[in-house]
Amino acid sequence: MEELARESISLLASASAKPRVDLAGPRLGSLGAIVIMLKSALGAGLLNFPWAFERAGGIHNAIAVELVSLVFLVSGLIILGYSSSICGQCTYQAVVKEVCGPAIGQLCEICFIFNLFMISVAFLVIVDDQLEKCDICSLTRCISLLTGLPESERPYYFYTDQRFALVLLCVFLILPISTPKEISIQKYISVLGTLAGTYLTVAIIIKYHMMHSVQVHIIPLYSNGINSWASMFSVIPTICFGFQCHEASIAIYSSMENQRLAHWAFISVVTMIICLIIYSLTGVYGYLTFGKDVKADILMSYMGNDILMLIARLLFGVSIITIYPIILLLGRSVIQDPLLSWWRRRGRVVTVKFESRSRYTLTFLWITATLLIAAFVPDISKVISVIGGISAFFIFIFPGIALVLIVLTLWGVVTLLCGAFIFGQSTTIAVMQLLGKI
Repeated sequence: MEELARESISLLASASAKPRVDLAGPRLGSLGAIVIMLKSALGAGLLNFPWAFERAGGIHNAIAVELVSLVFLVSGLIILGYSSSICGQCTYQAVVKEVCGPAIGQLCEICFIFNLFMISVAFLVIVDDQLEKCDICSLTRCISLLTGLPESERPYYFYTDQRFALVLLCVFLILPISTPKEISIQKYISVLGTLAGTYLTVAIIIKYHMMHSVQVHIIPLYSNGINSWASMFSVIPTICFGFQCHEASIAIYSSMENQRLAHWAFISVVTMIICLIIYSLTGVYGYLTFGKDVKADILMSYMGNDILMLIARLLFGVSIITIYPIILLLGRSVIQDPLLSWWRRRGRVVTVKFESRSRYTLTFLWITATLLIAAFVPDISKVISVIGGISAFFIFIFPGIALVLIVLTLWGVVTLLCGAFIFGQSTTIAVMQLLGKI
């Protein structure tokens, strides 16, 4: 979401965006649109795909789920582009509000905020994982080396816990760069997330070929039976989270020079195929390397002193630390703008001091809430299960409602029902995981 997020901040400040014809600035070509779409889709979800391949029952099952999901993913993007061309709006929320009505539009804004909030939680969980696993970041291992005591025999101190390091990171780094209205550093790191994802895929493939002791033939490529079907459905939230770029798609479509629907369909298909290749390579080689022992965060499956994976951890860590403020800024803008409007309706003047106080307060509350949740979440798969359920609204439900209202087609009903099923299924799984039933 990096570069697109920066470009979309001003658009998100208003509940109703201006038509595309009023937008100024250079227009996106085909390559630019594909690159920004990839930046929006490729991210933290990549870490979870090898675990999803194991959870799905093997490589064949996982790829089959990916291919079926790809039909709906591309369909959702095309529907959103078509809806934008009909109503002349250039943000996801504005299109949903225009096409589906104010009530559905308000639901969309709530889902948007909650989705960004849970993505922020996922980011901090990933950072927490890397602080725990990385040898050079672990104060516990450093003290063990200095004292000569095994890590298991050393007494516990709160300041040696990686969660304490995460708190310090949030207080002294993330909080200061999240409070400004705009984050100018974004223009320097817009490609970092894509670089981290691409490097991780290459590193996993290299490590697989370097680990000659792995017995690949004992790892099942697929499994059968009722349990297999249930497992296949359980990984759909991970796929939705990984391929999700639908919230960004309308802003990208509105910025394109060629807005013909056929051209947008081509952009959508190419983007999703590239994502499919990258996610599948990561899932396949990560699963073949570790089999049933693969962790929900693939980086946690490698040794803390592995140089290749140490670089991947650092890339992902820096990328997340720089992207987190952008996600916070997008969520904060959707909350703060109605708050300031309510303040004006009461006849009060929105002073610079009041705006600053509200911005600082919302920033502090957002970071504190996400930090508290991330500190006690055991692994990223539980967070992604929740995010994947919310993603069903953006990928399936809202596009399905829009298509039904605009064209009244059967495909819109199918998309809507699939989204409702995925949301219900993933939410049920998430609740059961939190209750310790799974």
